[in-house]
Amino acid sequence: MYADAETIRKILTSTGDTWAVVGLSDNRSRAAYGVAAVLQRFGKRVVPVHPKAETVHGEQGYASLGDIPFPVDVVDVFVNSELAGPVADEAAAIGAKAVWFQLGVIDEAAYERTRAAGLDMVMDRCPAIEIPKLGG
Repeated sequence: MYADAETIRKILTSTGDTWAVVGLSDNRSRAAYGVAAVLQRFGKRVVPVHPKAETVHGEQGYASLGDIPFPVDVVDVFVNSELAGPVADEAAAIGAKAVWFQLGVIDEAAYERTRAAGLDMVMDRCPAIEIPKLGG
């Protein structure tokens, strides 16, 4: 099980409010765009991470996690499963507290490495679906 209720609740309520969203661009038709808007409505600071480094939802974008000049609490990953493992490794390297792989993003080896590095991790879930379930 890669998404137990306790870890989901912890990441969404007490891990921190700065979320780097890897794969977030200003393309309104992409899932990342809508999920980032939901995270903002629930009080999260969303930091776009995309090769184009576009400003999205009023937040400056960065080309990579390593380019972000301030601490990141959670790294939310919207890339293909084949590319997700290195993103999880980079999240650990920059000192993030948690990694969240979106629906359909699955890399069991990355999950094990990330947990072994001391980070919380959720895989194959969407925070925009989970956060409203928490209530108040």
